[in-house]
Amino acid sequence: MKIASWNVNSLKVRLPQLTEWAAEAKPDVIALQETKLEDAKFPVDELAAAGYRAVYSGQKTYNGVAILAREEPADVVTDIPGLDDPQRRILAATVGSVRLVDLYVVNGKAVGDEKYAYKLDWLAKVRDFLEEEHKRHPHLVVLGDFNIAPDDRDVYDPVAWGEDVLCSPPERDALKAITALGLHDSFRLFEQDGGHFSWWDYRQAAFRRNMGLRIDLILVGDALKQAVKAAAIDRTPRRWERPSDHTPVTLDLDI
Repeated sequence: MKIASWNVNSLKVRLPQLTEWAAEAKPDVIALQETKLEDAKFPVDELAAAGYRAVYSGQKTYNGVAILAREEPADVVTDIPGLDDPQRRILAATVGSVRLVDLYVVNGKAVGDEKYAYKLDWLAKVRDFLEEEHKRHPHLVVLGDFNIAPDDRDVYDPVAWGEDVLCSPPERDALKAITALGLHDSFRLFEQDGGHFSWWDYRQAAFRRNMGLRIDLILVGDALKQAVKAAAIDRTPRRWERPSDHTPVTLDLDI
């Protein structure tokens, strides 16, 4: 099974890129973030023509998550216990024997901002949800735009970023609390060096200069660790015209 995650930064704008990339990369499952579409406007027919069945949770202009799969996703969850939040940032579904939780983590704006406090609270509640999901679904994959660079290897200039939002110790600790549940950063099962990023700002020729962050992650549960055969960042779509500022990350499972 090949699984991908991609913050498309508007599915309406990026739909042609998504279908082109999917035709080339051939993932079995694609988790999307920042679809920015109300459910009534989700392109179900276009994605079905590309070979994918879709479940989604969206809102106008902001946020929005979706899971696309070759087979019908089951046991869909869009709201988690204890998180009374109108923002559409979480979607869980089962595809085959794999339980997927798609996250579009809160950005946080700036350390000390009320949105930063909201982010940390959101992450704590999501961690509790994931703990229960992992107990019920050993074949758990948690993926999406985490808006956290796990460590300094995942930041093009750790000195310049310092302890700013996306890199601050409380955010990294919140991510560690999630991985401590028995979840593994699939990319780091293969690649230990820095300089590998999944997001680049549109400004300052950041992509060309590789001034990026690795904030798009695919985490796998203990029971799936031995099934992981490859994990990668596909930079190709970031080179296309009018790209998302994120690029897809992928995981190959022998399952």
